Amino acid sequence: MSTFVPPVREIEKSWHVVNAEGRTLGRLATRVARLLVGKDKAIYTPFLDTGDHVIVINAEKVRLTGKKLKDKFYRRHSGYPGGLREVAAEKLLAKNPEKLVQEAVFGMLPKTKLGRKMRKKLRVYRGGQHPHQAQRPQELIP
Repeated sequence: MSTFVPPVREIEKSWHVVNAEGRTLGRLATRVARLLVGKDKAIYTPFLDTGDHVIVINAEKVRLTGKKLKDKFYRRHSGYPGGLREVAAEKLLAKNPEKLVQEAVFGMLPKTKLGRKMRKKLRVYRGGQHPHQAQRPQELIP
């Protein structure tokens, strides 16, 4: 018996809205990553993009537990000597909460061409509104 591989043209991509208000960042990120990868679908295939589009709203109201607001740092390096830049999670949440949620989700996606393709299906917004009403996204219940 051969393994079923769904044809790319038959993979249906739906849209989901996730409200981040009061939700813990890591638990929210794992749920969103599973939707982007498509692990919850019966047609999941590791080497195909079977995931859905995800819209995250109220990113500024996400919660971090413990002392993570002060102790957790997000680092990046320019590639030049002395080019290490770091920002605390507390400052990132205040200045750019969309980036905080994106970093958490992107860390859970594959680091391949397919993972970069999955990244494009995530949209994060600060407030409770989003411009994707035309796609008729489904409200995701936690």
